[in-house]
Amino acid sequence: MNYIRKFKKNSKALSPVVASIILIAVTVAVSVVVAAWMGGMTIGLMGSAEQVSLNAQATSATTISIAVRNSGAATVTMSASGTLDSNTITIVPAVAGNFTINKGQSASFTTTVPTMIDGAQYTLKMQTAKGNTLTSTIIYSAP
Repeated sequence: MNYIRKFKKNSKALSPVVASIILIAVTVAVSVVVAAWMGGMTIGLMGSAEQVSLNAQATSATTISIAVRNSGAATVTMSASGTLDSNTITIVPAVAGNFTINKGQSASFTTTVPTMIDGAQYTLKMQTAKGNTLTSTIIYSAP
């Protein structure tokens, strides 16, 4: 019995250095798991993000040629209306006020606008169904 008391009296706990190393290893392991989990969530949310570009050019004083390209992984629905500075414009070949562009596809439209002034700069804005605003700058040059 005396022997057991002597053994317990001489036993020591983990040294502070070993305890610190174990705590750091556990912290790193947990952070790797959380980072992997959050990365999976982020990729899932970003996979449906719209990647659409808008390019517009004035073909005459009252006509604009619009090219929309969907380089994303999902079909994009766009509103058939937009603004040229403060004037509302409507794109004609739309169905029920919207038009869709499939992934990896482009669409071209022509629309009539109020008479533009030679050398003036205009800003065309269009909106997707998810609320993203696309912007293109147009500088009209008279022929």
